[in-house]
Amino acid sequence: MKDYKTSQIRNVGLVSHGGAGKTTLIEAFLFNTKVTDRMGRVENGTTVSDYDPEEIARQISISTSIIPVEWKDYKINILDMPGYFDFFGEVVSGLRVVDSAVIPVCAASGVEVGTEKVFNLAERNKMPVMFFINKMDRENADYFKTLNQLREKFGNKVIPLTLPIGSEQSFKGYVDVITQKAYVYEEKGVKEAEIPADLMDKVLSAKEELVENIAENDETLMEKFFGGEEFTQEELIEGIKNSVKMRELMPVLCGSSLKNIGIERLLDAIVEFLPSPVEVEREGEKVNENGPTVAFVFKTIADPYVGRLSIFKVISGSVTSDSSLFNSNKQMTEKISQLYLLRGKKQIPVLKLVAGDIGAVAKLQYTMTGDTLCDPSNSVTLTPIDFPQPTLALAIEPKSKGDEEKISNGLQRLQEEDPTFKVEKNLETGQMIVYGMGEQHIEVISKKLMNKFGVECTLIDPIVPYRETIKGKVKVEGKHKKQTGGHGQYGHVWIEFEPNPNSEFEFEDKIFGGAVPKQYIPAVEKGLRESLKEGVLARYPVVNIKATLVDGSYHPVDSSEMAFKIAASIAFKKGMEQANPVLLEPIVRVEVIVPEEYMGDIIGDLNKRRGRILGMESKDNMEVITAEVPLAEMNRYATDLRSLTQARGDFKMTFARYEEAPPNVAQKIIEERKKLKEKEE
Repeated sequence: MKDYKTSQIRNVGLVSHGGAGKTTLIEAFLFNTKVTDRMGRVENGTTVSDYDPEEIARQISISTSIIPVEWKDYKINILDMPGYFDFFGEVVSGLRVVDSAVIPVCAASGVEVGTEKVFNLAERNKMPVMFFINKMDRENADYFKTLNQLREKFGNKVIPLTLPIGSEQSFKGYVDVITQKAYVYEEKGVKEAEIPADLMDKVLSAKEELVENIAENDETLMEKFFGGEEFTQEELIEGIKNSVKMRELMPVLCGSSLKNIGIERLLDAIVEFLPSPVEVEREGEKVNENGPTVAFVFKTIADPYVGRLSIFKVISGSVTSDSSLFNSNKQMTEKISQLYLLRGKKQIPVLKLVAGDIGAVAKLQYTMTGDTLCDPSNSVTLTPIDFPQPTLALAIEPKSKGDEEKISNGLQRLQEEDPTFKVEKNLETGQMIVYGMGEQHIEVISKKLMNKFGVECTLIDPIVPYRETIKGKVKVEGKHKKQTGGHGQYGHVWIEFEPNPNSEFEFEDKIFGGAVPKQYIPAVEKGLRESLKEGVLARYPVVNIKATLVDGSYHPVDSSEMAFKIAASIAFKKGMEQANPVLLEPIVRVEVIVPEEYMGDIIGDLNKRRGRILGMESKDNMEVITAEVPLAEMNRYATDLRSLTQARGDFKMTFARYEEAPPNVAQKIIEERKKLKEKEE
């Protein structure tokens, strides 16, 4: 690949709803730019951008792949990002470094939820957008219906630059609104043709709309427009480019990636109308060819053989192989070895990457996603990526005993690769908990553990950490006496137990006259603290209890710390049984953010989950419902919310407190726990 200046580079994010044809579009780009001599197919697992075994098996994109192509003296870095919501973190990180977005929309399915989600994210990133109405050859393809949907959702800045000739089986080409020429695709290639009569009015009205739009955004053109003068083709192209950059125009093109119709026009539009890295300022970052070196790492690939591969965009200056850069986040110097351009899984070695370009380097010691690498004499830290928080928790277990360490190491490596995935060991339940964006996300991670690290595992619902406490006050005796030949054991205590809502456990000593000698009192407290680990109802930890040592007796020879510890644990068990023990369940505070039309369904669903609605408020065109719900009822809520709201809803969940479980719920939990403990023993 030849050398390009920053102004000749285009960084484009390809984002859409799942199934709009992004990966096939990439294949058409590669074919038209002569990188490949035949187009790969998703169903055959032969595409360049979907190369992971899981992507091939599922026939969907799971992670962002970078596809650089050369077109008419320009280099286009296309970032092919997943369309499925479980992998939305990849879209967030990819859009952080591109300068514009191309959103393919299926001509048959029209504007879907994913189209709205990626558009809203591009809007938040203040990013120029272009639409490509794809799959014009499909059954039920309807360009004008889809165009109207785009305008309804995203406004009148959506203006067509090409109109289709035919549709479904008869789709054979397009009319270019700018040049007012028609192009028809035949086996021998593309040929210029007459504009079909039935399209003429639509073409003229699209041109008129386009001219008005660009005149509004340019004073010189405005004067020309009101003077009734025609715009030259150069003025039109320049006007479109300026309007797109100002986000006052969102061009629409059409075609079929599978039949390779309209793809070259789309490549032309990308280089003509979308901005180069120097023309864009985002996150307070301005790409600068001549400044000191600054690079931003936006993705990490964990490879068991190669080690970590860090993918970055050069923001300022240039990066060369065999140099040193300073990681300002970790305050460490990194040695930059061989630089690569990535094309899917292929690594193309290069000596230098200029400002605005995207590349990769292997085996950086300290650098992770979101870190800044810079010139050691000019320390800069760029804004990190704001990743969505994982919302689904599942417990993961190895299928084979003894694989615990392997699973832990593998998960650690995969966490480096994917910041929307988290893993932690629950010390209370002993389970390894993985948090992801949805079931498919966590399933993919478990499959990667198998493929990359050779560990088979199973996924189950996490154990809910219940608690036990008491509601009554009792005074009980605990006596441990063993008189056998030789040294005996004697410990005797009277302890009062009562509820204590303000503290997990409180111990008080009210012994007078040395009924229990001072040296044994810490042993009594220790015996009680150890007993807190298991209650009497279902052997869950005990909380919110106060124990007061009020009396007891001792033996001058046979008493010992151990004897008093055992006596205290006997008293604890009796006290728990007699003081009206109850089961406590964890309650979480949930914030559900949904469009207004789903409010009724969400409130109904939260009520079914024994939730209490605390409040509702409007925020940024969405409704926020706040509720408190038992944690046990929130299992797989991420999946249920997605189906209730067609993936338009979102939620956050934080622990609130423990609360007494209703008797019918408690009874069920106690029975299940007893069965489980019997099995374990």
